[in-house]
Amino acid sequence: MFFGGLLFGYGMVLSNGCGSRALVLLGRGNLRSFVVVIVLGIAAQMTLKGLIAPTRIALLQWSQMTSKVTSLPELLSMLGIGETLARTVAASAMSGALIVFAFAHMPFRRSWGQIAAGVAVGLLVAAGMVSRPAISAPTLQSVAADLAYLCRADRRYAAIRDAVDRADAEFRIATVAGVFAGSLATALITGRFHWEGYTSPRHMLRSAGGAALMGAGGAMAYGCSIGQGLTGLSTLALASFVAVGGILLGTAAGLRGALRVQPLAPARDA
Repeated sequence: MFFGGLLFGYGMVLSNGCGSRALVLLGRGNLRSFVVVIVLGIAAQMTLKGLIAPTRIALLQWSQMTSKVTSLPELLSMLGIGETLARTVAASAMSGALIVFAFAHMPFRRSWGQIAAGVAVGLLVAAGMVSRPAISAPTLQSVAADLAYLCRADRRYAAIRDAVDRADAEFRIATVAGVFAGSLATALITGRFHWEGYTSPRHMLRSAGGAALMGAGGAMAYGCSIGQGLTGLSTLALASFVAVGGILLGTAAGLRGALRVQPLAPARDA
């Protein structure tokens, strides 16, 4: 999961944004984002069930580990703290740290629009959890058991994953379509819709390469900056902390250091 996060984070820098951002930009007429979304989807499917799947399974089997603790509250409970208090302490600590981090940035404190948008996104994540299709208790218990082993790659897990995929299919389609439709409607209403494309063949190759890394990495990490970052961390699952740590490190590598992604040179007129 950590390695998948690394790939996703670095690919996000190459593509100048994650898959969710690509959907939003696509609604504004950005054709670069269309390429990103298509390549990301193909790479993710190849990693889950296609050509790259054997490599992913081998990596999972090599890196699997056993643990009876699957969430931060459970970890705190081992210190003798009650279950309810452990959840409260963990949630409060996470929320407080994120609030301090966000409001330490002066421009953000002055932007009421961004603050309102952040609150709205948080509420939408909670609403999505409530409205998603119901999954049977045995399935949830099996998924939790597999997460304790950091997603064992065996037949039982594959069967569980397929069951969850079927239960979530309509929810995922509605989410993707809703994000695109909302972005398109906003762009048309505000007059921000305009067509955009690549500036050079190199620009396209970099963008597509980043999308491929995001697709493969997101499949290995079982989530992206939204799935593991916003949704996963909100459940305080330890697996999400592992994945997000990889995403952050991969992003940092793409922005700084020897592996820093260099800015594209301006395209020359023919």
